Amino acid sequence: MSIDMTVDRPVSTIDPFSHGFLGDPYPHHEAMREAGPVVWLEPYGIWAMARHQEVRDALTDWETYCSGAGVGLSDFRKEPPWRPPSIILEADPPLHTRTRAVLTRILSPAAINVLRETFAREADALIDRLVEQREFDGVADLAEAYPLKVFPDAVGISEQGRENLMPYGTMVFNSFGPRNDLFDKAMANAGPVREWIMSKCSRAALAPDGLGIKIFHAVDAGELSEDEAGMLVRSFLSAGIDTTVYGLGNALYCFASNPEQWTVLRENPNLVRGSFEEVLRFESPVQTFFRTTTKPVDVGGVRIGDGEKVLLFLAAANRDPRRWERPDTFDVRRRAAGHMTFGTGIHGCVGQAVARLESEAIFGALAKRVVSFELTGQPERRLNNTLRGFDTLPLRIKAA
Repeated sequence: MSIDMTVDRPVSTIDPFSHGFLGDPYPHHEAMREAGPVVWLEPYGIWAMARHQEVRDALTDWETYCSGAGVGLSDFRKEPPWRPPSIILEADPPLHTRTRAVLTRILSPAAINVLRETFAREADALIDRLVEQREFDGVADLAEAYPLKVFPDAVGISEQGRENLMPYGTMVFNSFGPRNDLFDKAMANAGPVREWIMSKCSRAALAPDGLGIKIFHAVDAGELSEDEAGMLVRSFLSAGIDTTVYGLGNALYCFASNPEQWTVLRENPNLVRGSFEEVLRFESPVQTFFRTTTKPVDVGGVRIGDGEKVLLFLAAANRDPRRWERPDTFDVRRRAAGHMTFGTGIHGCVGQAVARLESEAIFGALAKRVVSFELTGQPERRLNNTLRGFDTLPLRIKAA
């Protein structure tokens, strides 16, 4: 990675959305971290932060680093977005405060705990089937199959058409980057996919006992408009699937590549919950998000102007040696609290409790039934402008 230090700011010519970078980002992350607290990315005319402290500071300072101008490369104040902006992810207070309060209540720990028995039962059934097969694709047969069953069920989405959920998430997360080949491929069938998604965001389309209809109860209470409720259901469908799919796939890869860590986990089942936090730190499914400055700000002696795009490398922060000992080692005993994968501050992932519950159910079931994982072929990456994960993950398991 080329970093020019002869000017008053570190300047890089790297393209963080190139196939090479996305395929192996970690050497570039290290170079950016060591270059300084903030780096100018010349190809896009944007700033980048890769150190844990600076990424965390930017995420918690929403007044200086706003989300309302978009959390991708595009500046919504200068160009129209491809879809109406999210009123939770791409919004700032006071709108964000109001919408976030509704989702926080609906997705509270107590509310999510109601799902625990169902999630565990579905996980047990799926793992029983995979143990019988012995060999399977860790992505299609597990990492996708499980969230695409339990989460839409929990939201109250009908089963017909669920094949549109992954393509829609791919559209959303690729749209946070430039209009490159990954974006164009994701958008190839955008019309029908988007129409199906929007058809599932109305009150009439939702089951009477799911999380989705609870958003419309907030309309009845005067907290939201009918249109706003539909937008929040859309947020469930755009952010609640892909991130968990990628996270579960990355976890399987981590355990297949570090079999001794799976042994440690099986011998200490109380590590199941914490091990997923280590997966999120070590192999973050969400690599980046943008913010936009609302005023000039000084970062480590470098002046960033008003209205500048800043690319926050969450995954680079997660391996910052200033924050973590042995950051490039996967260790399920590590206390990984403080990783940036779910963000932090007022825009921290509102559905993270659901993702944690899904992972706990799956890896709790696996720990009881599976002695080890083995890769039977070369995994294939699924490149995405924002997410990091796999397209295929051929696995063989040894049953307990």
